[in-house]
Amino acid sequence: MSEKSQEILEAAQAACKKPELLEAAVEALSGSSRRARQNAAAVLSEVAKENVDLIVPYENDIIDALNRPEARTRWECLDALTVLVDKDSRACDKAISDAEASLFDEESGPVRLAALRFLCKIGATTENRSEKTWPLIDEAIQCYHGDLEFGDMLVAVVEYSQGKLSDSVKAALAERMAFDAANSKGSLQRRAQQILDNVGASPVSA
Repeated sequence: MSEKSQEILEAAQAACKKPELLEAAVEALSGSSRRARQNAAAVLSEVAKENVDLIVPYENDIIDALNRPEARTRWECLDALTVLVDKDSRACDKAISDAEASLFDEESGPVRLAALRFLCKIGATTENRSEKTWPLIDEAIQCYHGDLEFGDMLVAVVEYSQGKLSDSVKAALAERMAFDAANSKGSLQRRAQQILDNVGASPVSA
């Protein structure tokens, strides 16, 4: 994810103070201009970090924007939804199927990472959601192992492992990470072992 430009940060601060500017950003998400959609999504993502309550009324618009073709609009909206999970997980549950499409986007690493972060966040909220999201998270771990974004993806999986997972998901997650815990080195090994510890798996010997 690229650093937000000063222009985007200033626009987000203004949108936090003026409802009409926030509404204009939401409207731009469904406009015809790719650039305007991307900028609007970036503003809304930043607003979510500043004051998540402000974007709650627009959660359906943000979910709808996950269907836009350009990657940045999708990853910014996924970032906003990830923040929104703690506020309204039920609404965010509706975004899982659209997040799946972004998770397997063949052209954009940032949108894949944002999708995994969202799925890990929503999946950690209840046992049922852990079971709903685990097949996607499991496939992503296998598909993107060794990719540039994999280290950051694994950070999200660590957080997922700390959530309200079902026993079957805990067992499957432990099985998936056991090899890296036993055979990898550095941060990959440490994070894999942390996941095993979080789900109560037996220590793995190298």
